[in-house]
Amino acid sequence: MTTPTTETTPARTLLLDPGMDLTLRPMRYPAFYEQYRAAIRNTWTVEEVDLATDVSDLGKLSTGEHHLVKRLVAFFATGDSIVANNLVLNLYKHINAPEARLYLSRQLFEEAVHVQFYLTLLDTYLPDHEERAQAFAAIEHIPSIRQKGEFCFRWIDSIDALDELRTVEDRRKFLLNLICFAACIEGLFFYGAFAYVYWLRSRGLLDGLATGTNWVFRDESMHMNFAFSVVDTVRSEEPELFDEELGRQVTQMLREAVECELQFARDVCGDGLPGMNAEDMHRYLRYVADQRLTRLGLPAVFGDTNPFPFMELQDAQELTNFFERRVSAYQVAVSGSVSLDEEF
Repeated sequence: MTTPTTETTPARTLLLDPGMDLTLRPMRYPAFYEQYRAAIRNTWTVEEVDLATDVSDLGKLSTGEHHLVKRLVAFFATGDSIVANNLVLNLYKHINAPEARLYLSRQLFEEAVHVQFYLTLLDTYLPDHEERAQAFAAIEHIPSIRQKGEFCFRWIDSIDALDELRTVEDRRKFLLNLICFAACIEGLFFYGAFAYVYWLRSRGLLDGLATGTNWVFRDESMHMNFAFSVVDTVRSEEPELFDEELGRQVTQMLREAVECELQFARDVCGDGLPGMNAEDMHRYLRYVADQRLTRLGLPAVFGDTNPFPFMELQDAQELTNFFERRVSAYQVAVSGSVSLDEEF
């Protein structure tokens, strides 16, 4: 007589469980796959950004405006490289879903395009070789940029030794890294930088920079939304990770990020420029920080409003509508075995 055997259903793999899941069917997280498809539809190249008029505009800038532009491109020169490093060293390793890793692979490509765009900006805006070299080394010798770099590296290093997320403590450390790069770096440092670009655009200056920034802004918004989707998924799978202490740490992290970016604003703006000064930028940063906290299910702490009317199109509160409202939307058609023609 044969003894019957009982089949057991294998335990479901959670998003942060160690391993390298390679199975796309059945798909566990189709929303991540849709984000990947949307990113593919929004392909752009640096060669499509026309910087010809920017060269003549540079001659129209005041001394203060020249300083702002130089500091801005100096920050851009290394900002996306730092994000890409964290993506490769930490995010890809620990987010265990093939559809999510598809998106991260696409994000890495987009970060490379951004780096190329900023390289082109530096080569165009700073023809002097020595000045250009100094801009690339800004993270080492410009205090306001070095402070932002140190903030980033502190969170990269915080999980550098984690090969697997086995414990609750390890997973919370990873979540803090992920939230830092989504909410503080891509969602605050870059948003502050974009505000300077759109201020220049509102004055009829550096249209090429603004055009490329529109596309970078779109990419960064998608990167941030993907990271927040990962946070949402982990929260639904492991709600116990999201305790009061994690919320306190995230709030404190955003406070520190605002202060870092405020020091950059004081450097960039000096005693103030027409329509742009450190005090208004501080208000804008606190406004954006509150949006990030709210998105993460945490209480807003600053209560500021957006002081920049020229940021209406890029309002941080309306990212879901951003793609539909963009005047200079750019999308390419992609053909292949999978249809990519749905509304985004």
